[in-house]
Amino acid sequence: MKLSGNTIFITGGGSGIGRGLAEALHKLGNKVIISGRSKERLEDTIRANPGMAAVVLNIQDPASINAVAQQLIKQYPDLNVLFNNAGIYTPEDPSGLVDEDILVQTVTTNLLGPIRMTAALQGHLKSKEDAYIINTTSILGFVPVAQGAVYSATKAGLHSYTLTQRYMLKDTSVKVLEIAPPLVQTQMINYDPNAMPLAAFIEETMNVLGTDTDEVLVESAKMYRNNPGPNESVLVNHVNDMMSGQ
Repeated sequence: MKLSGNTIFITGGGSGIGRGLAEALHKLGNKVIISGRSKERLEDTIRANPGMAAVVLNIQDPASINAVAQQLIKQYPDLNVLFNNAGIYTPEDPSGLVDEDILVQTVTTNLLGPIRMTAALQGHLKSKEDAYIINTTSILGFVPVAQGAVYSATKAGLHSYTLTQRYMLKDTSVKVLEIAPPLVQTQMINYDPNAMPLAAFIEETMNVLGTDTDEVLVESAKMYRNNPGPNESVLVNHVNDMMSGQ
C-alpha cells in the first residue's frame, strides 16, 4: 500500500491501535478522518494531531453508518481508504450462560459493523483509481481464547469475509488488506504486560503495510496465523492452558 497522499477513514480511531495507526498515517501526510462513539476521545486525538478530522459514529447502528458514509463522500470526495478498525472485547465464559448484551454488542460491532461500513462506502471506493479496504482482525481469529470466545469468533468471521471480499473485488481498483494483530498493550486488554507494546506494534505494522502484501502481520503474529489445520487444537489448548494457569 502506498503510505502517503491518501484520504483515510479509520473507525475506532480515538484510542488504542486505531489511534496509533491514525497518528502514524497522519504524520506521513495523509488526510486522516477518525471515528468512534466517544466525542471526548475523538476531540483529544485531533487536538494532539492538528489537521486530523473526526466524526462521531455508532458502528452498531446501521442508520449512523449510512449517515456518516454520506457525510464522508460529500465532505471528503477524495476518500480512497476505509480502515475497519473499531472493535470491542469483553471477557465471557462460553461454558456458562450467554450474556445476551455482550453477545449482540460484540457481534454487531466486530463483524456486522465492518460489513455494513464497507457496503456503505464500496461504491465510492470503486470510483477511485487506487483504493483500499483494510480490516483489522486478530490472531485470536486463528487461535481463539476461551475467555473471549465470541470476540475470537467475530475475528475469525471477519477474516473469512475479508477473503471473499478480496476475491469479489479482484478486478476492481479496490485492494482488500487484513491486519491481524497479536495481543497489544491497549486499554482493551487492560495493558497486559505480556502483550506487545503499542509503539512497537505500530512501527512494525507500518513497515509491513508499506509493502505489497494482502496480510499485514508483525513477526510475533505469524505462528498464530499459520496455526489452522488438522492439529490446530494443540496450540489452542496450550494457549488457553497458559491463560488459565494450568
